[in-house]
Amino acid sequence: MVDTADTHADVVVVGAGPAGSAAAYHLANSGLDVLLLEKTEFPREKVCGDGLTPRAVRSLVSMGIDTSVENGWLHNKGLRVIGGGVRMELPWPELAAYPNYGLTRTRMDFDDMLAKAAVKAGARLQTSTTVTGPVLSTAGRVVGVEAEVGPEKTPVTYRAPLVIAADGVSGRFALALGLARNEARPMGVAVRRYYESPRHDDDYLESWLELWDKVDGKDRLLPGYGWIFGLGDGRSNVGLGILNSSAAFKDVNYRQLLKTWMASTPEEWGFREENADGPIRGAALPMGFNRKPHYTRGLMLVGDSGGMVNPFNGEGIAYAMESGEIAAEVAVQALARPAGPNRERALRAYPTLLTERYGGYYRLGGVFVKLISNPDIMKVATRHGLPHPLLMRFVLKLLANLTDPRGGDAMDRVINGLTKLAPAV
Repeated sequence: MVDTADTHADVVVVGAGPAGSAAAYHLANSGLDVLLLEKTEFPREKVCGDGLTPRAVRSLVSMGIDTSVENGWLHNKGLRVIGGGVRMELPWPELAAYPNYGLTRTRMDFDDMLAKAAVKAGARLQTSTTVTGPVLSTAGRVVGVEAEVGPEKTPVTYRAPLVIAADGVSGRFALALGLARNEARPMGVAVRRYYESPRHDDDYLESWLELWDKVDGKDRLLPGYGWIFGLGDGRSNVGLGILNSSAAFKDVNYRQLLKTWMASTPEEWGFREENADGPIRGAALPMGFNRKPHYTRGLMLVGDSGGMVNPFNGEGIAYAMESGEIAAEVAVQALARPAGPNRERALRAYPTLLTERYGGYYRLGGVFVKLISNPDIMKVATRHGLPHPLLMRFVLKLLANLTDPRGGDAMDRVINGLTKLAPAV
């Protein structure tokens, strides 16, 4: 076993996706020695819609990321909603807490950029390092990780008084400690594909609440919801998702469903096989805190490993980065205290802070997921809700979780009130 000064740190972060890199950045920025372990090499691809709401933009800005057009970002003005025969463009709200623009960028660039920001802040990034399990003290506390490094899979033990698991939806590190997924919480599956398309520079994120196909000349409603996001590089990211509350969740062929939907779109958009850039790829969306506790025995869960995808809209990146920042803030304060009960008291504040910020909102999201899984309710909502701009602006704020916590307008106060009244998940 390798055991040197390089294998010791104040915090080990497992996984250099948005959650892990954000945690590592904020930890290092506060002066802690952070070891960020990533199983792959950068740049690398991840399955995602590649669309970022203003909530995610705020987290990028807090990490010092240049979000300008000159730095390769495509800005968007808001969300275009299509359904019930209505096409409506909803600008992002003007808020004090969040910027009024969203972004798109592929995960190939995005994750690499965040990892480099963490390194610039002082984190030690080590790639080609697969974490295989926790190192436990005699008291059962996590005090490090076991890993295999490089193509030779050299076994190495890394030690730290605190480990942050940011290893994504698989949650392998959490599972090694017996932290299983709560099957009662919402879960989604999404597939996406890149296409060369003249719509690549669209300045709105586009959400399709209904997907249609033609059978024998008649329209047929398909399960799920869809998106079309321009990337500004000649390509569009096109995909669809289905929630486990849908009757079609287990039986549908997701890849064929995407092809069927694409065949029904206008040919001039270019969403055809000959314009495809790469295969159809899929991923799971762990929602609504579907793995808990978020802190136990020296281990913190951030991002997808803790099931932090927004049940309302399937957005995961914003919550991954925010949870990474919250975890870092708690860890910095905790590690400034001597090991023992006082430090544990500080660390146990992490799940409390997450619950305060997201618990009521995610509970509402769980109710929303169950409602929209009913085709009749969805039909009424699209037919009667979409034609009303004021109502849809309210819905946009609710679905994107974009409100001012203090001093906001009447919509903000209603949404903030609802999230406080709802019991936390």
